[in-house]
Amino acid sequence: MNTPNAVPVTPPLGLYIHVPWCVRKCPYCDFNSHALRGEIPESAYLQALLEDLEHDLNLVRERPVETVFIGGGTPSLMSGDFYHRLMAGLKQRLYLAPDAEITLEANPGTLEEGRFESFRAAGINRLSIGVQSFNPGHLTALGRIHDCDAAHRAIGTARRAGFDNLNIDLMHGLPGQTPTDALNDLGAALEHAPTHLSWYQLTLEPNTEFFSRPPTLPDDDRLWEIYSQGGDYLRARGFSDYEVSAWSLPGQASRHNLNYWTFGDYLALGAGGHGKISLADGSIRRYWKTRQPEAYLKRIGSRTAGSEAIDVAERPLEFLMNALRLKEGVDESLFSQRTGLPLSSVAVQLQKLRDETLLVPGRLQATDLGQRYLNSLLERFL
Repeated sequence: MNTPNAVPVTPPLGLYIHVPWCVRKCPYCDFNSHALRGEIPESAYLQALLEDLEHDLNLVRERPVETVFIGGGTPSLMSGDFYHRLMAGLKQRLYLAPDAEITLEANPGTLEEGRFESFRAAGINRLSIGVQSFNPGHLTALGRIHDCDAAHRAIGTARRAGFDNLNIDLMHGLPGQTPTDALNDLGAALEHAPTHLSWYQLTLEPNTEFFSRPPTLPDDDRLWEIYSQGGDYLRARGFSDYEVSAWSLPGQASRHNLNYWTFGDYLALGAGGHGKISLADGSIRRYWKTRQPEAYLKRIGSRTAGSEAIDVAERPLEFLMNALRLKEGVDESLFSQRTGLPLSSVAVQLQKLRDETLLVPGRLQATDLGQRYLNSLLERFL
């Protein structure tokens, strides 16, 4: 593997903030989420987040933050006042671009009247609402705390509060789900005119209740029917699948997620958050925060639990496993800009994949066939 011949061009910078608490742990969830026991320590968590940020400021050298994503857990459990103070604290310490995309994840069933308005007033300009399904039976099977009516109310309330940039999270491949069920979920979501849909397949992840006691999921033929019919339905209504499980109207792709898929940089705050930063010396580092909420709160100063450099030999795979998730791929020039490596370092592998019609010519983009065999394709860069 060639060594870098240039310092990587500084990529866009995002910020991920993790809120680890939820009302109840869902049986399919492998995220760092913890069921609430008592009141959320909002003030202490805010102080910990801002103190943690103070110790990470040297990583960003006054670079503008172009996107913020507040995920969880269930960030909508926190009060509007928490987000007013959080945003004020961020702006005191970081330069937020004037057009920064600021997303908050919210779950139906965790929202008091007026809370959406307070989120909007705090400066949050994009919502991602975790519905997962509008089918009562499927909501029960997934262990969700809301029902269909609560989902519709939450989305309607968000709309009335002024959120016109709205993502709805839905899952498919649910226990007992038919293609008709999946189409009904999509239709119910589109009644609210979202700008973006995250429509992803339920998978059984280690360290989850579903993994230890797996439900009966649709077979491969049924999964293909669901995916194929759902995709046709969404495309006919103006949505495109710009990424494996993300659908948007034109110009409404998630900027924060696009930064991930194009190997951009992102700071991380909050219990269990993960970040990636390109440094001035040409190195690229990943780092992660203390995972347990109680330990994160109790630590003094930096809450970073560990970090590692992305080895030069690993950068092509790291870049391509993200970029090739995008249906349109990326321009070849982005490879050198983000990795600091010449494209010639992977020219042999790229040409073989093009000869096998797995990549398109002149661009880092998988063909339809390549998308079907993406994992095998990526193994060429190990």
